[in-house]
Amino acid sequence: MRVIAGAFRSRRLASPAWPGLRPTSDRLRETLFNVVAARVPGARVLDGYAGTGAIGIEALSRGAAHVAFVDQDVRAIRLVSENLRRCGIRERYAIIRARVSEVSRELPPASFDLVVLDPPYQERDLAGALAAGAALLGTGGLLVLEHAKRRPVPLEAGGLARTRDLPSGDSALAFYERTPGPAPAGA
Repeated sequence: MRVIAGAFRSRRLASPAWPGLRPTSDRLRETLFNVVAARVPGARVLDGYAGTGAIGIEALSRGAAHVAFVDQDVRAIRLVSENLRRCGIRERYAIIRARVSEVSRELPPASFDLVVLDPPYQERDLAGALAAGAALLGTGGLLVLEHAKRRPVPLEAGGLARTRDLPSGDSALAFYERTPGPAPAGA
């Protein structure tokens, strides 16, 4: 696993030493960042279910202003810290040990321009994860959900609507944006 582009390009990232963590492949990460490239420079990014931290580190490498790495597993938190150290990243990030649903209650609403969620493929409540991420998404922001391609994902959740699906191997990326609110009276 490596950083694909930007300031930390080609830096090797540590992989998990325990079963059950499925890091986003280099290929899928490259696909994701090809789609969101214009949104990343200067963006506030949330890497939810951070695991190795590869998504957030890639965002920092490509010019994100700040990344919040969120994971509930202490081993993942250590792995994110190790990967940040390997890349020489000392600022512009926060590491938060919590569930995404918990952090959405602790951080100010609309804190992020880009929210990327990569829950375990067996996660039962994808709508709940989307709603928690939606609470943190700013105006004009984008939420991306990585999921197993064989698994259907909600069309809408938390005031967001799915706008695009992008399959890649056994995985897929679902892109969500705010649904337009009702038209103002008299419009």
